[in-house]
Amino acid sequence: MSGILFWIRKWVEGELLAIPGRLIAIFFFLLLFLVPLFTKNAYFLDTLTLAALFAIYAASWDVLAGFTGQINLGHAAFFGVAAYTVALLNIHFGLMPWLTIPIGGMSAVIIGFIVGLPALRLRGIYLSLVTLGFPIILSGVIVFFAGLTGGEFGLSGIDHLSESKVVDYYIVFVVMFVSLFLMYKFTDAESKVIRVGVILHAIREDEITARKSGINTTKYKLLAFGMSGFFAGIAGSLYAHTIRNAGPSTLELLFSFQAILWTIFGGMATIYGPVTGVFILYPLIEFLRIYEMGEYVRFILMALMLIVILLFMPEGLTIWVRDKIEVKCPRCKLTNIIIKQSCRACGAPLHLNKHLN
Repeated sequence: MSGILFWIRKWVEGELLAIPGRLIAIFFFLLLFLVPLFTKNAYFLDTLTLAALFAIYAASWDVLAGFTGQINLGHAAFFGVAAYTVALLNIHFGLMPWLTIPIGGMSAVIIGFIVGLPALRLRGIYLSLVTLGFPIILSGVIVFFAGLTGGEFGLSGIDHLSESKVVDYYIVFVVMFVSLFLMYKFTDAESKVIRVGVILHAIREDEITARKSGINTTKYKLLAFGMSGFFAGIAGSLYAHTIRNAGPSTLELLFSFQAILWTIFGGMATIYGPVTGVFILYPLIEFLRIYEMGEYVRFILMALMLIVILLFMPEGLTIWVRDKIEVKCPRCKLTNIIIKQSCRACGAPLHLNKHLN
């Protein structure tokens, strides 16, 4: 037992606490965990709950676009299909949230495969245009089958996750934490357990070369579509149970573009970038809503913030911050805090170019 505790302590001190980015992430999740202990304000908790599930949604777009290079302009299709699936199962069949949420995620996987199969033959702008059409098609289906889907009014009266907003908050928080961790490991190119991330990176950088090297790019792109759809579906399922409604707004093109804006703001191909984008921009927009600023004013302010980020931090806010506080060892590629002069593992100088100058 003492040996296990020793290795845990060594890992915490040597890996977890030695990297500033991980310290920021720990502080962020700890802060979110403690929020209900300091406030029970319903509006504040609702805002953070929605931000948490939107973080899952935005990160799921990053799995497909940021890591695989498959730009999906209709990502809301995954979210909306899961929301409607949950609503139909809960209202008409009385299924509980612990059943409807995973089923909603799987329904989005099916849509992901349906979208992915024809889209696999395309690349670039043509792929984006194909994915753009699916939310529009689904919106038409919802209006056509208004008797089942509620048409333009959607479906309401869905069961809450629980009887308490605090419990709802913690449920969504835990699901967000687990989902982000799984997406991070799935896309991690340096993972020794799941070796998918490095293949996704190869497909993004040069799909033709990856195919010639023996990689079945079709299989891995389809896997990325399914994984992206599943977690977007989980977010959509949580959304339906949180606001107790599933409507056409979950399939709007603007909602698809919001995932893109959040991800670009925070930083693509990171998983934590979209999370940062959501937790900065979404509460800010909601804060402006309190002061009754018009819809156009809020989106103009968001656009201006995005322009500033693209001008001064073209790779995203989190990547810009990471480059300011972390440095990779040129020899062993291990991450170190930037104020260190030598690598914590191999002892190689970390700022060799500065010393040469």
